[in-house]
Amino acid sequence: LHMGKTMKEDLTVVVKYIKQLYPPEFNVFSTYAELYHNYFASQAKKNAESHLEDKDIYLLLSWVHNIYPKDMRKDHVLAEELEKAKLGSLLPSGLSKELEKKYLDSEEATIKNSLSKCLDKEIQRWKEDKEPEKLNGHFQSELLAIFVIQSVYSGQKRAKDISTAVGEELSHRLSQVLLAFLKSYRDAFEDFKEKSKKHRYYKPILIANINNCWNFRDYAEKNMAEKDDNKACILSTLGDIESSGFDVLLQQLFAQLKPIYKKFTENKWDSSNEIMNEIIKTTSKHISDFRTLKDPFYHAIIEKIHARLVKEYIVRLLKRKVSLKTPAQQQNLAQHISKNAADLEAFCTSNGSQATWLNSALPKLAEIIRLQDLGAIKIEVATLATTYPDIRKRHLEAFLYIKANLSRGELKSILGYLADSTASTPPGAPLFSNINVS
Repeated sequence: LHMGKTMKEDLTVVVKYIKQLYPPEFNVFSTYAELYHNYFASQAKKNAESHLEDKDIYLLLSWVHNIYPKDMRKDHVLAEELEKAKLGSLLPSGLSKELEKKYLDSEEATIKNSLSKCLDKEIQRWKEDKEPEKLNGHFQSELLAIFVIQSVYSGQKRAKDISTAVGEELSHRLSQVLLAFLKSYRDAFEDFKEKSKKHRYYKPILIANINNCWNFRDYAEKNMAEKDDNKACILSTLGDIESSGFDVLLQQLFAQLKPIYKKFTENKWDSSNEIMNEIIKTTSKHISDFRTLKDPFYHAIIEKIHARLVKEYIVRLLKRKVSLKTPAQQQNLAQHISKNAADLEAFCTSNGSQATWLNSALPKLAEIIRLQDLGAIKIEVATLATTYPDIRKRHLEAFLYIKANLSRGELKSILGYLADSTASTPPGAPLFSNINVS
């Protein structure tokens, strides 16, 4: 700092007062500048070759890449004259690169170590089995995400302050460090998930960790370049944690719903309204717990529930348990299905489901049961296949078992129509592809 200040002040005196006392051909300013620069560079080289602490390496690199070329050499009084002097860098390129590597290795190791310690503390908190804090009604364990993101961001910023190239190199390294950290976090989360089921605050801790993923996801999406190979892996690892957490949170609900859905076919759909009310009531009790999830995750879990409720209903329709021979019987079942579909849609929508793509599945199936004209049935089947391109012949065949008044020829004609219309269509959002027909 003393040398830098002296050089800047002395060269300012040279340019303002001394330069004009000499003939131009003496290049007096350049002579002074070279002497000062050579002395400064020799001192910098001497320091670079001695054993330096990490903070000293950072400071020396800041001088080489930033302070010397930008603050001193671009000074408005000196810039024009220094440009003519062509002084070069404070350090030889090889030595500068060596220092950069030391700095990058050290910074990477320091951040990796502090993230590891932070994760250990977080795991310890889970074991204490205390209820996580709430922020705006959402369980959170945000210290982990805040600390990790700040550590990575601060490291990147410090490196960028040295030079763009050093900043880019450290950013690349730290995205690998972040990925490795998130994989360790995922493994620890899986371990907790399997071994701590009897904990009093098991579900709140799971929810807090799912909510944590939002901060990491938001950071990666906004701050990582698309060309960074680690970005997709980071988002995928976060997806693993989220899905794994959802699966546990939904396990109990889905187990409770299974025997209720069986009642549809056991009762030949006669008391379907009461059964649907029971399904809605059972689901409602669980949904209140999920409101402690952050909004994007709450909507995601409600969409999973919505899809499961529709899917399980379709599964019962494909069980070949009910075969109706008269149009009146079919009309009656179609009305039951339409009413159940409307109640299901109203319930899911009122609880925040945005999965509108699911809403037409049951009404379309009800319409196929209601219709008696072969041409009209084919049109409805074609519409169903367009909306849900993953429906297959085996699904439709099992479903049409309900319509016992179709001849074998009519059945074949309808099924053939479906095969033609879906042969080359890739599945969009999956609904039928998740349903196995026995």
